Amino acid sequence: MANKQHKQHDTGYKELFSYPEFVQQLIEGFAPSEIAELMDFTTLKNHSGNYITPLFEEKFEDVVWSVNVTWEGTTQEIFLYILLEFQSSVDRTMPIRLMHYVACFYDHLLKNGTTTPHKGLPPVLPIVLYNGSERWTARQDIYEMVHPEPPAFLQVYQPHLRYYLVDEGRYTDEELSLRQTPLSGVFSIENASTDRKGLQQAVDRVVAIIQADPNKERIDKIITRWLKRHLQRLRAEINLDQLNSVVEDKDMLAENLENWAQQERRAERQKVLQEAEARALEEKRETVRHLLTFGVLSDEQIAEATGLAVDEIGKLRIEDKH
Repeated sequence: MANKQHKQHDTGYKELFSYPEFVQQLIEGFAPSEIAELMDFTTLKNHSGNYITPLFEEKFEDVVWSVNVTWEGTTQEIFLYILLEFQSSVDRTMPIRLMHYVACFYDHLLKNGTTTPHKGLPPVLPIVLYNGSERWTARQDIYEMVHPEPPAFLQVYQPHLRYYLVDEGRYTDEELSLRQTPLSGVFSIENASTDRKGLQQAVDRVVAIIQADPNKERIDKIITRWLKRHLQRLRAEINLDQLNSVVEDKDMLAENLENWAQQERRAERQKVLQEAEARALEEKRETVRHLLTFGVLSDEQIAEATGLAVDEIGKLRIEDKH
């Protein structure tokens, strides 16, 4: 089930980033401003596809876009390599993985004739988009994994590849609210997934963002598809077949989220009650075992004193003898 849920999460985000506006929102809202300022987002082109890594002979599919950047009077195309990392824990081998993936992508560009060794390789901006429960602590440049640090004459021969990290969980509600984009609303919903009240507030926020968007209908459809996958991954007790528009069906969704929250609260109260009853029963059994060591009271007397059934005390007496 965990792999299936991971796949749903991964697939949902791949769809989001198949739309240029969400790629633009990622760069403008969460990458350094000096990078976004150089980009002409009207030139965004999708290059996502399957690549076979020669090292492991495995297929992987990540989100790859190209965009024109202009600096010092020169315009050139760069590639945005977006790796969606939605494992629950941090992968400390990420710098090695990224170096391998980028090398495979360059190999792909050479083989399909996009460039040649003579023309040179285009710049790549590797981005890791992470949404695990732990905060990201892996190294961000493979050079930082080389230990101990080599002497100066060897340092220039060590590999370098740095990726830019977007760790969703590190952004506070206040920080996300400063970015009034559908993507920031998605991040808010992700971060509030374990807080039902916060989840409803995040949904309300993304609805308001969509309503203010000039491409309201398009964004509504995209976010609704993503949200249905997200709620399915959370195993929400909601009839998702009725959710056709996060905007038009917001009242129905709010009612369903509240009902789901109430069900979870009832389940939690029941769990607490059962745990309390189990502790109380074990305490009675301990009292019985203590009384049995004296060998003075009958089973009936102990039953009257502790509230346990006579046959239960008989079982404990037999266990005590063994």
